[in-house]
Amino acid sequence: MSLDWLNPMWWLVTGVIVFKIVALADAAVRREDAYPAADKKTKPFWLLVLGLAVVLDLLFTNSVFGIFVLAGLVAAIVYMVDVRPAVRAVSGGGSGGNRRNAGPYGPW
Repeated sequence: MSLDWLNPMWWLVTGVIVFKIVALADAAVRREDAYPAADKKTKPFWLLVLGLAVVLDLLFTNSVFGIFVLAGLVAAIVYMVDVRPAVRAVSGGGSGGNRRNAGPYGPW
């Protein structure tokens, strides 16, 4: 019986893979016209980059191609902290939609 799940590196690698899959899934469900409207790269570009990141991570996790795994992680982080909020703001997604000047208890 293998106890790989007790290894902290296994949890780190699994967390990175899950993060990339979440970024890819989020990019897949966003509207295509929202990307150029937010002045970001196109939806197919992000789907290609994030898809390659997931595939390379699944294929080459413990190999000499580790730099590509790291580059894919950077791409997923850029998507989640820069592209995703901009696309959500343009498409009206999120918990408040287009409400501006709204605090946690209503407008201020």
